[in-house]
Amino acid sequence: MKSIKKRLVGYFMFIIIITVVVLEIFLINNVRHNYYKNLENNLYNQIKMSSNLYYQYFSDATLHENVLNNVDTFWRQTSAQVQIIDLNGNIIMDSIGVTSFDSKKMDDVNKALNDEMGKWIGSVDYDTEQVMAISYPLKSGESIVGVLRFISSLREVNNDISQISTVFLWSGLVVVIISGFLSIFLANSIIGPVKEVTAAAKKMALGDFKTRSSKRHDDEIGKLSDTLNYMATEILKREQLKTDFISSVSHELRTPLTSIKGWAITLKQGYETKELLMDGLDIIENESDRLTLMVEELLDFSKFVSGKIALERQIIDITRIIEHIRKQLTPRALRDQIDFKVTYEDSLPKTYSDGNRLKQVFINILDNAFTFTPSGGQVIFSTRYENSSFIFSIQDTGCGISEEDLPKVKEKFYKGKTSKSKNGIGLSICDEIVSLMNGGLEIKSQLNKGTEVIVTIPLEERE
Repeated sequence: MKSIKKRLVGYFMFIIIITVVVLEIFLINNVRHNYYKNLENNLYNQIKMSSNLYYQYFSDATLHENVLNNVDTFWRQTSAQVQIIDLNGNIIMDSIGVTSFDSKKMDDVNKALNDEMGKWIGSVDYDTEQVMAISYPLKSGESIVGVLRFISSLREVNNDISQISTVFLWSGLVVVIISGFLSIFLANSIIGPVKEVTAAAKKMALGDFKTRSSKRHDDEIGKLSDTLNYMATEILKREQLKTDFISSVSHELRTPLTSIKGWAITLKQGYETKELLMDGLDIIENESDRLTLMVEELLDFSKFVSGKIALERQIIDITRIIEHIRKQLTPRALRDQIDFKVTYEDSLPKTYSDGNRLKQVFINILDNAFTFTPSGGQVIFSTRYENSSFIFSIQDTGCGISEEDLPKVKEKFYKGKTSKSKNGIGLSICDEIVSLMNGGLEIKSQLNKGTEVIVTIPLEERE
């Protein structure tokens, strides 16, 4: 497996080398162009001076006469090779003795014969280096009588260009080497935090959720460290909640089992009166019902967590459900001396939903309301229909919920701090059921004043 570090260094070096190569080519070509241009300008200035000298002082005689009598005048102004060419393209005079040349190399001469300055760069037989030739017309009056040609070897110019190019190339190599080390350093600055995050993640994967990933910079890797740390914190919280839940459930199960076993042993040993027998059997029955309810809640909770729960939808009458709950809980309200009021609008529409699950939600919430409301208190269950939704409100005058605990009461396994708190899954199940019905569950509460639970269920029609 190719590491990210090698890939990063490779990418950095590829970009650097391409940049250096492009820059080197640009600089070397620019130097070559400038050197050639300077040589061209020098030859042009020299040849123009010689041409003007010919025009001013020697144009009265013929070209051939001037070559015979004043030949040295033409090369006094330059160190370059000098040629004088007639109108037919023949070399009349050459300062180094060249008598002929290839007609393909006469582009500059042809331009000069057309009264333009001509330039040609190419190879010649008598020099191993390329040469630059500049041609300029020689005039007598307004007529062109020949061509003056200056030829300079590019040996020295190319040597200078080669030296400068060598400096550039070595400089580029040094830049590449330094950039390579910097690339390794930069890659380490990126890979180092990644390795630390990976090491922390491995420890977390092995179950060490107390370990933390150190955050170096506020970047993507820093955010990843924050996410891992947040995940570990949440897992620890969930583990603690699960531990508390198991402890709570164990206690909740142990209490009714102890009562059942105690009365079973008592009755087995014999009973003095029938009243004692009936009391024992009532306690056994009540504790068995309590156990059954807890087991059903646990089963429901397991189904919701695994995503296996499904609503059994059918056309239901909300009014009948409310009346059923009123009749079911009124005896408890009388027993606990709580004022229980049920109100609802007339002619509530029917909806397509799961009536049993809806009853489960209301009974669970009302059970909490009765549990945390003292004798002489009040519980109000009201229903109204507006904006195509049923709005159910359950208000009590109980002990209320603190601001600290309020955001957590719907969390799984969360158990309140009071002695009346149960196993911490009832409200979470209610919230799951309401969510399946595309509704919402909102809790408002003030400590020592009371709590209001608002359940909103949209009207559903059979598809």
